[in-house]
Amino acid sequence: MGIYGAINSAVSGLAAQAKALENISGNVANSQTTGYKRLDTTFSDLVSGGGSKQAQQVSGTTFATSRATNTVQGDITSVDVDTYMAINGPGYFVVTKASDVVDGSTTFADETYYTRAGDFERDKEGYLINSSGYYLQGFPLDPNTGNAIGDNPTVIQIENQPLAASATTTVDYQANLPRVPATNDYDGADETTALLNATVGAGNVAVANEADFLNSSISGGSITIYNQNGTAMPVEVRYAKTANYDAGPPVVEDAWTMYIGTGGDATDAWYDVGTIQFDDTGEMTTLTAGAMTGSAVNGSGDGFTISSLTIGGTTAANVEFSFADGSLTQYSDKDGRASSVSLDQDGFPAGELTGVAVDASGRVIASYSNNQQRPVYQIPLATFQAEQDLQRVDGAAFAATAGSGDADLSGGGQILAKKVELSNADIADEFSKLIITQQAYSANSRIVTSADEMLDDALNMVR
Repeated sequence: MGIYGAINSAVSGLAAQAKALENISGNVANSQTTGYKRLDTTFSDLVSGGGSKQAQQVSGTTFATSRATNTVQGDITSVDVDTYMAINGPGYFVVTKASDVVDGSTTFADETYYTRAGDFERDKEGYLINSSGYYLQGFPLDPNTGNAIGDNPTVIQIENQPLAASATTTVDYQANLPRVPATNDYDGADETTALLNATVGAGNVAVANEADFLNSSISGGSITIYNQNGTAMPVEVRYAKTANYDAGPPVVEDAWTMYIGTGGDATDAWYDVGTIQFDDTGEMTTLTAGAMTGSAVNGSGDGFTISSLTIGGTTAANVEFSFADGSLTQYSDKDGRASSVSLDQDGFPAGELTGVAVDASGRVIASYSNNQQRPVYQIPLATFQAEQDLQRVDGAAFAATAGSGDADLSGGGQILAKKVELSNADIADEFSKLIITQQAYSANSRIVTSADEMLDDALNMVR
């Protein structure tokens, strides 16, 4: 290779270093871009000719190619936005772009893209969109089973529709009733004075007998339940002991009657739900339905079911009071009051959407004003056999190619809520590359200058 070959080699070196400078400048410019993956530069040589003998070996030109760093993760930082997320490990969020707005509603392109930029926020239509304009896709979840619906992700949209009310079906009840209730009638010596006042009588408590009932019963707690349209109904429970244990014969077990307040009925003040018996160990044994219309022992024999419960003029249907797993007991209690009382019910009123967040399992959670939360979408992560062959598109996103293969939505890393992945371009590293590139560029330009001087000397020989 002669002088002209040296010039060609130097020029190719200038072009290669210019390519490296281009990548460095792009990396520096995107050092703060969320989810950005830097481009490194690889140099290769091109040999123009040569034989097998050492004397015939010649040097050649060079060229530069860009090398993707998709597999190199950027730093992950915490943020205060509930819908921001980062991926720890492999994978990409599945996204798409808007194509048009028709009648005020956004329509979407058919193309699917992939990104690590998880700075998604909810827009006015309820879509999750990141700062680059990509819309997040996911699998809708069945509201009953919580399982994903379908095989293809769709654009995630959480609309402002209220959550419908759900009627109370079960009240899980837990309490320990004292062996001797400390009622207003109890004289502290004769336990029979702690029993239900005889003037009250059996069955529902009439309004006229309410004062005597209150003096001979104890509170069993209270809770708010909801009927079919979400109307709140305050439930107040009281217990009156009706029999003390007697070893017999015949054996008489401790017996209590459970009551629920009517909420102002003109005739009855308290409903007689049913009687509960306890053995001498304090364990519940037998339940018997009371005089209340619609009250019955449930199918499991461990609670009462009320087919129609009316409180203060509002009616709820088929409400079960469950004492499952021995949650109602009668162990000795020195205070004479119901202890360890806990009531929990499964109904709720209608609620307005108050917030959207992402949990640690990658589910989109909608929160409502009635303290309910609903998982509405599952966010998939896309992985590829050769992700370095993904095609870069605007906005720190990628498109699948024949070289990368199709997206696999069955795996990926872990989604981290309230975090974002930063650019994997480090300014200090890029500046170090910049120094080397600048020096290499200067060296190649020096070769061109030297070759030019040598050509001048050759031409001057004939003068």
